[in-house]
Amino acid sequence: MTHTARRMYALLEPICLVTYLADESNVELAALGHRTYWDGYFASRAAPLGRVPAEVVDAAFYSFADGEVARHIPAVWETIPPEASVAARERGSAASLRRILGDGLAASPGLVRAADLTTRAATSAPVAGRVMYAGMRTLSVPADPVARLWHSATTLREHRADGHVAALMGAHIAGTEAHVLSALAMGIHPPESFGRIHHLPKERLAEVMAGLRARGLVDDDGRFTDEGRATQQRVEDLTDELAAPPYESLSPAELAELITALEPLTARLVAAGSQ
Repeated sequence: MTHTARRMYALLEPICLVTYLADESNVELAALGHRTYWDGYFASRAAPLGRVPAEVVDAAFYSFADGEVARHIPAVWETIPPEASVAARERGSAASLRRILGDGLAASPGLVRAADLTTRAATSAPVAGRVMYAGMRTLSVPADPVARLWHSATTLREHRADGHVAALMGAHIAGTEAHVLSALAMGIHPPESFGRIHHLPKERLAEVMAGLRARGLVDDDGRFTDEGRATQQRVEDLTDELAAPPYESLSPAELAELITALEPLTARLVAAGSQ
């Protein structure tokens, strides 16, 4: 099932990415009163957890540098309820999908079937040890097929992310270190230029790189060592393994049907850059 988990990640991730790359969610969140992209990001993604403090969001998200979450949480809860933020995210994301897919794909029987099967997978796995996935499971599943597909794909994304955090912790890879290794795996060099971390203080990035060098994961030029590449691969393999349980609820025939239904949707989204 690990191959299935990797294949499903490739098919579902472009659906989820409209939330962060397309305009509609940002417009919806700004209309609520969120002043910046990151206010809306933290408010809407953390919203399924309720009015939790920054420490809880920081632990659940794992990959943000010290202080980043606290610049937004709990201030975002002071005037905008979590329920409003998560609803705005759903509306905007569904609107993005409809626009990018067009009337033909958005209203197709294939999309409806993909939404049904993805929802079954997304609502079938145990929640134990998976904070963000458990939070998503508390939300109502939308009736509209396009919104339901986005919701269920995002639920599965948070399930995978919870497992990824566990894999990183098992490998003793902290959040910023994980971004460095991901950047190198994507061919980004120097890894400090990666968009998720380039804004951090240079002293902090230097400290992170020094720690990875001391562990033998990157070399003096800031590139993967053999051990670093192997460590990154072990984390990804374990992430795939931990992401597999939701798909065990589907028969082999249903999985094949789901993949076939998703492929044209994903192809359209990839071509548009999910935006």
